[in-house]
Amino acid sequence: MPLEVVDLRSDAAASEVLTRHHGGWDRPDLAKAAATVRRILGDVREDGDEAVLSYTASFDGVELDPDGLRVSVAERDEAASRIDERTMKALHAAADALREYHEAQRPQDWSLDRDGASVGQVFRPIRRVGLYAPGGRGAYPSTVLHTAVPATVAGVPEIVLCTPPDPSGSPADVILAAAQVAGITEIYRIGGAQAVGALAYGTATVRAVDKICGPGNIYVTLAKREVFGTVGIDGLFGPSEAVVVTDAQARASFAAAELLTQAEHDPEAAAVLVTTSEELLAEILRELWDRLRRLPRAAAIREALANHGLAVLVRDLEQAAEVVDELAPEHLCIHTSEPQAFLDRVHAAGTVLVGADTPATLSDYCAGPSHVLPTARTARFSSGLSVRDFLVALNTVSYSRQALFRDASIAETIAETEGLQAHREDLHVRLEEGPG
Repeated sequence: MPLEVVDLRSDAAASEVLTRHHGGWDRPDLAKAAATVRRILGDVREDGDEAVLSYTASFDGVELDPDGLRVSVAERDEAASRIDERTMKALHAAADALREYHEAQRPQDWSLDRDGASVGQVFRPIRRVGLYAPGGRGAYPSTVLHTAVPATVAGVPEIVLCTPPDPSGSPADVILAAAQVAGITEIYRIGGAQAVGALAYGTATVRAVDKICGPGNIYVTLAKREVFGTVGIDGLFGPSEAVVVTDAQARASFAAAELLTQAEHDPEAAAVLVTTSEELLAEILRELWDRLRRLPRAAAIREALANHGLAVLVRDLEQAAEVVDELAPEHLCIHTSEPQAFLDRVHAAGTVLVGADTPATLSDYCAGPSHVLPTARTARFSSGLSVRDFLVALNTVSYSRQALFRDASIAETIAETEGLQAHREDLHVRLEEGPG
């Protein structure tokens, strides 16, 4: 059977059952990977380019020198020229949809005036941002677009892309083509935790950034967690996840196809079915098995389903929503007769695909929202990548003299309560000496 089945219809302790199968980024089985990541980051911080080159040779099988780490604009454009017209049109169309979505999302400066006390926020782009696009098992130009377009809409002046080289020693042509479409000119052929280290700490070749964004494998995600504080990160966006919720009226073929879609990404990907119907569950499992055997990445999908696949039987859609909130999945696919009504019950998910005619594939590529999304239950407290991730909000406060006199007693009282005499004097020097 391609999915383990868990029956929660008579079990009120869904939380314990589910988190045992799908824990967070602190789960014990990640300890060995985390130790490896810390070693790599330490080496990059200490030895810079030398460590980056050594790990690139070890992990990617590519021997480079420091001058070979950066991909020139000429190389980027030459790679793009080798891409067929149909693919280039699709990349441009996807970029346009992403741009339209994120421009609508961009927050506006605002202020509020309270009788001479003006408070508000102004938004400024982060000055230098590092983006990560995975490689290795495949080339993902969509990730370049889904990270770079929100950054350009935010107005980030310096956007840096790190992506691993393929066996030829260069990133895949289609990755570089997507970088051209997005307008990225600073590109490095560096992957894995060593790329995160180079972006966070800087090397002789790679100047450090202020924030690192983008998804990756477990090593990349753990590396981002380790460098947080030295730089900002967008979140812990690791291997793909999908939860498909069905009632008895759902189509088994649609649900099975959706589960396979995310499992296709990586052997560490998770695919979870939550259903109210035991009969439909059996039908979906048969459909899943039949479809799986026809797919070219069947071996990786089987591994993902064996490691992180789950079918959950629930009493009703109310319990299904509780399961969804507990899992807080990257992708939530709602295949119920009233999908909007089910969405109204949900509090935690990265992107929600509302209705059976809305495949996650559209969201992965060209719908508009970024496909860089929280995983491993972090959607309980974080959101998918957006234009806001590339902006900082500066709080602004401006008082007239009249407003200063009005509010000074409030601040003075609290300062005295906290025993902070300098705070009190900060007020009184203005009250007693007059305008500056």
